[in-house]
Amino acid sequence: MTNKTIIASEKAPKAIGPYSVGVRVDDLVFTAGQLGLDPQTGELAPGGVEAETRQALTNLKHVLAAANSSLDLAVKTTVFLRDMNDFARMNAIYGEFFTEKPPARSTVQVAGLPKGGAVEIEVVALVKG
Repeated sequence: MTNKTIIASEKAPKAIGPYSVGVRVDDLVFTAGQLGLDPQTGELAPGGVEAETRQALTNLKHVLAAANSSLDLAVKTTVFLRDMNDFARMNAIYGEFFTEKPPARSTVQVAGLPKGGAVEIEVVALVKG
């Protein structure tokens, strides 16, 4: 039998539409994409793609923690960039969060992101055993 649990975290931005920030199904957790939004203000972290990447990954860390998971247990990420010219700067910050055994990753350029964001990241991760 499959168990589906909706995940929320007070330390990450709340969903702004009819979706969940995370869903746990058995031993996997799937996150919605996270922008670099400050959960307190709802505004993008100032400082460009580097600051937004850091905030997006911090938000994801909190969503995963609420699902009894962590970035260390991530198996797949998808990074959406407004401009592929920002790849190296995003990648440098991303590498600070995934230092050993990084997950598989896809990175794509998109026409636009909510709130004019520079980056959005989603994660699939294992749940702690």
